[in-house]
Amino acid sequence: MDDLSGIELMADFVQFAVSGLTIGAVYALVALGFTLIYNASSVVNFAQGEFVMLGGMATVFLAALGLPLPAAAVAAVIAAVAVGIVVHALVIEPARGANAVTLIILTIGVSLVLRGAAPLIFDKQFHKLPGFSGEAAVGVLGAAVQPQAFWVVGGAAVIVLALKLFLARTLFGKAVLATAADRMAAMLAGINTGVIVGFAFATSAAIGAIAGILVTPITLTSYDVGVMLSLKGFAAAVLGGIGSPLGAVAGGLLLGLLEALAAGYLSSTYKDAAAFVVLIAVLMAMPGGLARVKQVERV
Repeated sequence: MDDLSGIELMADFVQFAVSGLTIGAVYALVALGFTLIYNASSVVNFAQGEFVMLGGMATVFLAALGLPLPAAAVAAVIAAVAVGIVVHALVIEPARGANAVTLIILTIGVSLVLRGAAPLIFDKQFHKLPGFSGEAAVGVLGAAVQPQAFWVVGGAAVIVLALKLFLARTLFGKAVLATAADRMAAMLAGINTGVIVGFAFATSAAIGAIAGILVTPITLTSYDVGVMLSLKGFAAAVLGGIGSPLGAVAGGLLLGLLEALAAGYLSSTYKDAAAFVVLIAVLMAMPGGLARVKQVERV
């Protein structure tokens, strides 16, 4: 009987852990989008969660119009990138030089506009995409895992690796790193920092849209899902150490695990509170986050 109870406890833990890593991977991608934009421009983009919503909703509706799912997904990412470029060109670039509070308010305004436009373009219903590898659960150490969870975690890993290689191995990527390190010095070296910031917005929008496409078969999507995703993504970025890409990924995964374990062992009512309580505790002990980032005054 004790052995059976132990197996059940292990299966429950694995179930919660997989769920946490899955949603944590989404938080990690949102946090990565925050980090890219913050490093390039010192802007905290609270519209980042809306790109996740846009990716999921646009894919659902384009597929409903008859496009094959892969084509609908690609078109949704392109649409999100276009929106990201427009936001940079019409909102952020004209306000270049404004203080941090003004820029934050501008991005919150962009979030409100996108959330208000979404029901007019799409609708107010919840929507779901079919699982990329079917719906039959896979057994992992006694837990039933949806195949889509592997797509979410694997997709996040591929994005993080591709971004790391791009920044480290390409000339443009090194220009991005130079701009992140010192924008004025990058300008003096002949780097067009406006293009770099625009690229950061476009890339962050693409990452958010891909996250939305990957997770919609599991969590559903709606016009207003971006609000909480922005908050959770920002919390993950701060938890990992604002400005640290690897910290953002670690913070997102940890936040997802905390939520899942709190929901599983306590109550789903407390999952959000538990995650933020731990976030506050970590930052009280390590103000720079898990990555111990020293320059936090730009937030």
